[in-house]
Amino acid sequence: MTTLFDPIRIGDINLATRLVMAPLTRNRASPGQVPNDLMREYYAQRADPASGAGLIITEASQISPMGQGYLDTPGIHSAEQVAGWRRITDAVHARGGRIVIQLWHVGRVSHVSLLPDGQAPLSSSARAANSKTYIAGGFAPCSAPRALLVEEIPAIVAQYRQAALNALDAGFDGVEVHGANGYLIDQFLRDSINDRGDAYGGSIDRRTRLLREVMQAVAGAVGGGRTGLRLSPVTPSNDAALDSDPQALMTHAVAQLAPLGLAYLHLVEGQTGGARDHAPFDYAALRRHFDGAWMLNNGYTGAMAEQAVAGGAADLVAIGRPFIANPDLGRRLRQGAPLNPLDAQTLYGGGAAGYTDYPALDAALA
Repeated sequence: MTTLFDPIRIGDINLATRLVMAPLTRNRASPGQVPNDLMREYYAQRADPASGAGLIITEASQISPMGQGYLDTPGIHSAEQVAGWRRITDAVHARGGRIVIQLWHVGRVSHVSLLPDGQAPLSSSARAANSKTYIAGGFAPCSAPRALLVEEIPAIVAQYRQAALNALDAGFDGVEVHGANGYLIDQFLRDSINDRGDAYGGSIDRRTRLLREVMQAVAGAVGGGRTGLRLSPVTPSNDAALDSDPQALMTHAVAQLAPLGLAYLHLVEGQTGGARDHAPFDYAALRRHFDGAWMLNNGYTGAMAEQAVAGGAADLVAIGRPFIANPDLGRRLRQGAPLNPLDAQTLYGGGAAGYTDYPALDAALA
């Protein structure tokens, strides 16, 4: 029987276990959105697959200055950012770990204070997100966006491609495109947001076009075997109301990607960070349209993750918040050991407190 702690090969990447650290925004990058030494310590603490994760997916990292939506999130578009990430990937690899970066464009989930020259955020439409983002001074309502022009979209696709190439230069084992949680790609996918009447709106095929072009560009640049994708078919995150037919939308989107030979598909079940049964969706039916590794996420305990892998429902399971408070979560799950409590007050921004100072198991027991 396959277990959560058995090895697996996903595309071109060999993993020691099937336990994945999910992407977690922590807002601790240095000025210029540059990854720093504190971040290096954080990821290195969780890198040893014997005690931490078989695979780390980094916090979402913007592909361009216009892709930023929150204060102090790292990027992967400048030379300084690439150099900062290289120090992190070197530290992870020194501990035997594997790490991929999540490529991010937030679209309308942003604020003018975060964007070059105070520009309006970009989206599929001019509809503002009834949501908040994190800026200097705390949380603030998202700014009203403008709809991308058709002629601007190839440049966005090119930014994803270049970010993927930058990621390999930074030493990552692969990349994960963020197509979930109401960010830019999701804003094109859902007819609850996308009101375009051109080649990127209307029919399911047109609404999935941006995703298709981005994945073709990224996989073409770094190889399908080093490329993953995250989708959240029914989550309402960031004011992303349900699509009129999420099953048909996601089936078409995933089927279109089959020729790319992607390493994995990362599915958020239900409401991100909330109810797993938020809205009806047949994840098993969607899986029939994808040949790569199947990664599930959202609210998994160790026992749930073990059951999902043993029963064949998932090849890998991504766990988020428990990895924040437990750098050695893998060891704790193997041993059935208690978990450190999470300090919710230190999730976003700050320094080492609530970031790199959570004790490992031996210290916690002592």
